[in-house]
Amino acid sequence: MPEETSNTHGSDRNHVNVLDDYELRYWGERFGVSDTLVKHAVDAVGTSAKSVEEWLQAHR
Repeated sequence: MPEETSNTHGSDRNHVNVLDDYELRYWGERFGVSDTLVKHAVDAVGTSAKSVEEWLQAHR
């Protein structure tokens, strides 16, 4: 039986969740931008981490 990994925040590293403060901080730090800019990116392109990253690179 495969071993399950535990994640207390239910994080999905393929999608950006701006409704969870922990997640929002994580993505802001990962992309090197403010939480506000992460929210703008999600508003513009949706929650796909790849799309958010591409949007942020184009709008720095």
